[in-house]
Amino acid sequence: MGMRVQLSCHPKPSKISRKILGAAAAFAFAAAGPLAAAETYDGKKILFVDSYHEGYAWSDGTLAGVRSVLDSSGAELRVVRMDTKRKKTDEDKLTAARMVKQTIESFRPDVVIASDDNASKYVIEPFYKDAAVPFVFCGVNWDASIYGFPYSNVTGMVEVASVDELFVFLERLTDGRRVGYLAADVFTAHKEQTNIEKTFGMQFAETRYVSAMDEWLAQFRELQDKVDILLVGNAAGTEGWDDDTAARFVERHTRIPSGAVHPHMVRFALIAFTKLAEEQGEWAARTALRILDGTPPSAIPISRNTRGRLIINERVAGRLGGGPMVVLDDMRRSADEVIE
Repeated sequence: MGMRVQLSCHPKPSKISRKILGAAAAFAFAAAGPLAAAETYDGKKILFVDSYHEGYAWSDGTLAGVRSVLDSSGAELRVVRMDTKRKKTDEDKLTAARMVKQTIESFRPDVVIASDDNASKYVIEPFYKDAAVPFVFCGVNWDASIYGFPYSNVTGMVEVASVDELFVFLERLTDGRRVGYLAADVFTAHKEQTNIEKTFGMQFAETRYVSAMDEWLAQFRELQDKVDILLVGNAAGTEGWDDDTAARFVERHTRIPSGAVHPHMVRFALIAFTKLAEEQGEWAARTALRILDGTPPSAIPISRNTRGRLIINERVAGRLGGGPMVVLDDMRRSADEVIE
């Protein structure tokens, strides 16, 4: 029997949300700080290690954020890619890690930015724990302690689903306290639930994992009467899944506010609040410059993402009516995207 998430129907964040947002904002501000007293970083070298490949949207967004900070800094930026999204075997990953190590030894960067988990798992942890080379990681999912972070030479930004920010909006639409979670019955979805509960200090009143699309439709409809808010997790891995069929079903049967943190799931929820890859890159680049100015990584707290895109699905909104529609009218003015 799980603890219910405490929600209230007013525009301010809940107690949990205020606590998390405040701490995250403080960490982000302290770590990024003003860009640097120095006007130029000529002669300084920064290496960006991408766990994945060019053309992968998240990696491209992270690198775009890095470049937006460093392009005018005078520092030399070099990019090396591990390509472990397409080359997935352990041997592939170890080979990529050895290649990165060779690049570090030959390029001799002043700071290394390591993007996403595999760069931390296969490069930093085995080769550079408490080493002389400073590292800034970004895009590590949920929990950096699995790699032993922080080290004396390592700080970074953890990537978490924007659940607390999402609930800042969802809690305005209901007086109810019961929250449900619906997702595909796959390892990543179970991991997401565990990390949401651990990170945000909550438990779901109802959790439903499904293997096939007909199960998903049945559980979505049943949960309309079981909970007050539904968090729609990732449906990837659901047998027989069809986006159009699911979207039409949700539009017909929605009676409670629902939210998503995965951008491709917004068609099946009322609101989505999705994280930004660019935030990870910008934070990492500013932190790298702070290290170049003399602040040791050990003095910079590990942070987490707080920014995101607010998306409202008008097709679902039309099912709610009444008070929620009045609140949604206000939300639309600050939304980044409205799906009609």
